[in-house]
Amino acid sequence: MSSLVLGFEEIGKEQLWLVGGKGLNLGELSKMEGIHVPEGFCVTTTGFQKAIEHNESYHALLDQLTMLKAEDREQIGEISGKIRQTITESEIPSEVVEAVTDYLTRTDEEQAYAVRSSATAEDLPHASFAGQQDTYLNIIGVDDVLRHISKCWASLFTDRAVIYRIHNGFDHRHVYLSVIVQRMVFPQASGIIFTADPMSGNRKLLSIDAGFGLGEALVSGLVSADGYKVREGEIVEKRIATKTLAIFGRKEGGTETRQIDPDLQKKQAVTDEQILRLASIGRQVEDYFGQPQDIEWCLADGTFYMVQSRPITTLYPIPQSNDQDNHVYISVAHQQMMTDPMKPLGLSFYQLITNAPMRTAGGRLFVDITSMLASPVGRETLVNTLGQSDPLIRGALMTILERDFIKLVPDDQTAPVPRRNNTELMAQIESNPAIVSDLIKRSQASIEELKHNIQVKSGSDLFDFILEDIVEQLKKILFDPQSSAVIMSGMEASSWINENMFQWLGEKNAADPISQSVPNNITSEMGLALLDVADVIRPYPEIIDYLQHAKEDDFLDGLLKFKGGQETRDAFHDFLGKYGMRCTGEIDITRTRWSERPITLVPLILGNIKNFEPNASSRKFEQGRQEALAKEQELLDRLKLLPDGEQKAEETKVMIDRIRNFIGYREYPKYGYVSRYFVYKGALLQEAERLLQAGVIQEKEDIYYLTFEELHEVVRTNKLDYKIIGKRKDEYKLYEKLTPPRVITSDGEIISGKYKRDHYPPKPLQVWLFLPESLRVERASS
Repeated sequence: MSSLVLGFEEIGKEQLWLVGGKGLNLGELSKMEGIHVPEGFCVTTTGFQKAIEHNESYHALLDQLTMLKAEDREQIGEISGKIRQTITESEIPSEVVEAVTDYLTRTDEEQAYAVRSSATAEDLPHASFAGQQDTYLNIIGVDDVLRHISKCWASLFTDRAVIYRIHNGFDHRHVYLSVIVQRMVFPQASGIIFTADPMSGNRKLLSIDAGFGLGEALVSGLVSADGYKVREGEIVEKRIATKTLAIFGRKEGGTETRQIDPDLQKKQAVTDEQILRLASIGRQVEDYFGQPQDIEWCLADGTFYMVQSRPITTLYPIPQSNDQDNHVYISVAHQQMMTDPMKPLGLSFYQLITNAPMRTAGGRLFVDITSMLASPVGRETLVNTLGQSDPLIRGALMTILERDFIKLVPDDQTAPVPRRNNTELMAQIESNPAIVSDLIKRSQASIEELKHNIQVKSGSDLFDFILEDIVEQLKKILFDPQSSAVIMSGMEASSWINENMFQWLGEKNAADPISQSVPNNITSEMGLALLDVADVIRPYPEIIDYLQHAKEDDFLDGLLKFKGGQETRDAFHDFLGKYGMRCTGEIDITRTRWSERPITLVPLILGNIKNFEPNASSRKFEQGRQEALAKEQELLDRLKLLPDGEQKAEETKVMIDRIRNFIGYREYPKYGYVSRYFVYKGALLQEAERLLQAGVIQEKEDIYYLTFEELHEVVRTNKLDYKIIGKRKDEYKLYEKLTPPRVITSDGEIISGKYKRDHYPPKPLQVWLFLPESLRVERASS
């Protein structure tokens, strides 16, 4: 057989660029024992390339198309239309005509065919491109098949296909089209098998859509389909649609839409026995391809034919466990308010600093909370603690508990939880407001010591030093019992105020106004400091104009030619000296910090100049403080009018003082570890520079696509298989398109909670994952 035409049985696993994704998958399906695939062949991409290789008009238009962006819809439509016209009006190369004719004349000349497009950037594990190119059904005769081959080639440039490629980063010049010519099957019923439920992501729940006639009626949305769901060989759900229309093949070729007999409209398209057969076929196909599949099928004369199979690319990956038991995972991304994917170095660093059982999936981190859900005390602690920070997670966990997905085990049969009596410690902390200042000073001193000691470290010694610092300093600071107790004391006081003020006074979320302008809130202080930078710049219109047009990261040096430039640069440097290690998504050590790209701050500062009056920082802080004091006095005055009012007011005053003294500190541990991250990162980038000079990597940022352990090995050996960097970069691009779930199970099911009407999330608590489990359990149950 020529390279222009390949029968399905001749297609090998490495021939994607010859037959496209759809053709490749059909070739694999046709080799599976017990799977029926209508016979056919692929006109390979070689034929398409021959058709366009000397077409100057095509290449000129393609060059124009390549310059366009997705938002250039009108130009895309115009140029794409011209390309399609150019292809369909061009003569099909004679060798392609000969190869196709030779194949078709071996069969009945009256045989009908389905003629389908199969692009090289289609039905791939990471991008399905489903429905982007055209399909033609019930095509009869050699001349008609050839004409529709040409139309399929042209459909590579439908507007939707072009825009889809732009969005997914595919170069139009490097995407080619194969055409599938396949014996037409005229089915009584047809549909789609999703081997994982497309709505919930549950890998154990198989979903089947079914209707009468050809499947194009379902794909096009012309009719509603029956929906059947099968779990582990059992039909667990059936939804029978009213099917008024169906598409059927015409004797003379082509298709037509017909009315369904009224007696059949509400009848199952397939029987229960056939549903289970389809489910079994679906699982067989899924096992063969090694991932969930979207399979098109049709039923003709009692035989199920598989006419297409593609990977389901929209499913979120499942965090991996070491056993087959049920597991539940919660998203670290949502707890830390950063749902973007992290690069491998960032993922591995985060795993080094936490004691929680971490798993990765889709470039994000998840905590395996299974063991806590199995414990009566643990599940109560978990639901209550997370419920404070994210009601949606609480709702999802309640759904899981109601299903009994994780079996409850008595605490004496679960792994022992370290416990100790913290009563004395809590009493000491709550009677000593200076503890917060002491903790902050201790952290700052430790960071200064780190900066000094790391300067003399390099090579393997640097990695050993960082690991030792994480264990001996960073983790001790994060999990310091005093630090954790301060945070818990503030959180508990906040909960106490909210619960009791609502019960006694009908006041909702009373802790919020009381928490305004508390001391030692490093995040609030940072925002106020940025207002102060704006105040320095405000009197100098030339500098404001300069900043509005600044684009280079050396813009700070350019300030010096303006009046007020030195003061402005000093204000930037002062701010960066304290907060320059921060950035969006800062839990990922690979993210660019403000000190590394100070221009990131310019829009924020210009916004402050525009939206706030001078001296806004001090006014805002004092206004918040006064409002908190007024709210405190109001609550105490109202409480004193109640029965036992003096005692209620006294208890409330104690809790308000705890909030004012301790609640601001909850942001500080994150600031502390991000500060250490910045020191680590600077040292690692020096190692990256050495690797770059040695030709081991191509750019310094390549190290971000290695884990900490992998990077250590590369630095030690000065060797790297660079293909792993390219692979990780491609994976990262895929992960960027995924939306991480708050809660996901080991079945792949995404569990979503709902807000109650009167329950809105309080200010996010970003520290829970760092608290020692012993303290989390003990404080919540005390």
